[in-house]
Amino acid sequence: MQQPENDPITNVDDLEEFISHRVYPEAGTKAREDYRNYENPARECVREFYRLNHRFQTFDFVQKKRDQFLPLRKREMTILEALDYLNTLVDDSDPDIELDQLQHLLQTAEAIRADGHEDWFVLTGFLHDLGKVLCLYGEPQWAVVGDTFPVGCQPSDRIVYSEFFSENPDFQHAVYSSKLGVYEPSCGLRNIFMSWGHDEYLYYVLEPYLPEPALYMIRYHSFYAWHREGQYDWLCDDHDRQMLPWVQKFNPYDLYSKSPTPPNWKELGSYYVDLCAKFLPGSIRF
Repeated sequence: MQQPENDPITNVDDLEEFISHRVYPEAGTKAREDYRNYENPARECVREFYRLNHRFQTFDFVQKKRDQFLPLRKREMTILEALDYLNTLVDDSDPDIELDQLQHLLQTAEAIRADGHEDWFVLTGFLHDLGKVLCLYGEPQWAVVGDTFPVGCQPSDRIVYSEFFSENPDFQHAVYSSKLGVYEPSCGLRNIFMSWGHDEYLYYVLEPYLPEPALYMIRYHSFYAWHREGQYDWLCDDHDRQMLPWVQKFNPYDLYSKSPTPPNWKELGSYYVDLCAKFLPGSIRF
């Protein structure tokens, strides 16, 4: 089915129509500068994804999604139940690879574990994309995945495909289009409304259970304009700046651990089940 020009994608399956074929890097051959290459013609669906994302992620939209999902009353699931669902999802905002989500989470966590980091850090790598279960409720991918950014203020031109913000109604808004927007200088990221997606959602799901550096990694790992491009410092306070190195420390594991070689869940599963049990209850509200 052909998507209308201005109609957002509302079903994960519809995104498959944007994928002409799938290209995987050969193991050990992809250079760091080749990651997050949004000009790959085989990933034209990524460009379409961000056109929709930047058009529809408005300040009002974010408020509605927070009201809809943050009471965390949709369902209760074990971590394994949530991970089982994620195996059905291919993230079409990611230009690098199309392995299923469990494999990506294992690759990230195993890279962190191989470097000898704390167990909570390993667990963060294993859980960091779990918020993508939002797709389970019929949410379009443009409202679940992709780079995140503050809403209610002027978008940075360092955000990927920033030209598409011209289609966003907030771009013409007298307040939302200004540099500070609805915010005060140095108000702190905790007082900022980010574009809606799996990062923000999972932060609230896991807030009672993980240490603060882990929560910053989860909440802001897709906020590339901040932790990679150095934007939005005028909204940050000193605490955000203290936490920033943790987010930057996590990012290479999320990005550069991507490989087409799938980890072996049968060999690794018992370790991660025990690790989850160390920090998390048997079931979690989503």
